[in-house]
Amino acid sequence: MAQCYINGIGSVSTQDTSNYKAFLKNHQELKENIVHVHKPNYRDYIKPASIRRMANGVKNGVVASAIALKEAAIETPEAIITGTGMGCTIDSGKFLKNIVDNNEQYLTPTAFIQSTHNTVGGQIALGLQCKAYNVTYVHNATSFETALIDALLMINDNQTTILVGGVDEIGDYSVSLHQLVGLVKEQDTMSNGILQSNSKGTIYGEGAQFFALENKKKDTAYAELVDVSIHDSIQDNEVQTRLLTFLKNHELKATDLDLVILGNNGDEEYDKHYNKLQNSIFKDTQQIYYKHLSGEYHTASSFGLWMAAQICKTQKIPEFLKLNTKKVTAIKHLLLYNQYRGENHSFTLLRSC
Repeated sequence: MAQCYINGIGSVSTQDTSNYKAFLKNHQELKENIVHVHKPNYRDYIKPASIRRMANGVKNGVVASAIALKEAAIETPEAIITGTGMGCTIDSGKFLKNIVDNNEQYLTPTAFIQSTHNTVGGQIALGLQCKAYNVTYVHNATSFETALIDALLMINDNQTTILVGGVDEIGDYSVSLHQLVGLVKEQDTMSNGILQSNSKGTIYGEGAQFFALENKKKDTAYAELVDVSIHDSIQDNEVQTRLLTFLKNHELKATDLDLVILGNNGDEEYDKHYNKLQNSIFKDTQQIYYKHLSGEYHTASSFGLWMAAQICKTQKIPEFLKLNTKKVTAIKHLLLYNQYRGENHSFTLLRSC
């Protein structure tokens, strides 16, 4: 496999992350059960006349991609690859409501056009006047990882600059559905943070993270993206086996990892997948988590990768991310493990550069 480097990153999240140079400087642990993004100054990146016509997810994706490309000094990428679980869910709701309200007649197509899952990638391409490969993956909680795998394949096929990202937004209707089936925590369980909530469900969040991937390391490089592996439905006792096999493919053992980033989201029913690894093969490894800062959404793992890239570059781990007290002096190999409600397991391996 050809080497793949993360040379630029951009994030619009529930934290103030649009300034990538101030790594979680003013972080706030989430205490609400439904959390929206910390809005950047959209006018710095998007023409004012276009802002009002864009869905929130589109605006956030355009800003995050612009930040990543600018840092990597890329004018036009050779591919734009996006992952999203829900797409532009707000405009989807508007269109469906219009169908009902207008008895399926005299519908304007605007909300439908803006509600398709590939709207984010399309708007980024329009802004850059980029006519290259442009694909959106909608694979539930592995949507972003699938986009990363496609990017790695393209880098291996001699493509040099790939823009890849994960985007999801909050819509009132989708929130109500998630609450109806118990996927969102009750507000009164949130006072002590998600890991101490002792309840089902999690924080419902949103965000957009983009990464400029290239086959050559630049001065701005954060880390080398080594490999990504995804697994749909596997038994509880298979997770460790699949993980060890993934590491073995790169001549690594669990003890070779300097840091593990886990997707703990406070759901007492499904955090057991992380807990088993925390108390077994990773018991002597520094462990951190991130969904107390980002919330849970289908592409929340992109925030985890954004955070991992920052840690690889700075070689510093903020105390408010730590799950245990193990010490690490240097971070060379870093693993992200994420799953969503017992399915859509993913492993992402980084190497510092």
